Amino acid sequence: MKDKLRKSRTDRSISGVCGGIAEYLGVSSFGVRLLFLFLPANIIIYLILANTIPDSPPSL
Repeated sequence: MKDKLRKSRTDRSISGVCGGIAEYLGVSSFGVRLLFLFLPANIIIYLILANTIPDSPPSL
């Protein structure tokens, strides 16, 4: 488990929110994406997270 929630730079489909959550929790990003599909108000939640979660720092 990582110490801080950030958007993923490597595992991203749109903005990296689901990939970042999956990296933080140590689970599959596919499972997180499926969860977002079935959440009520999923678009609103995703947009809020996309605008509030910081980007991960560039890696070397």
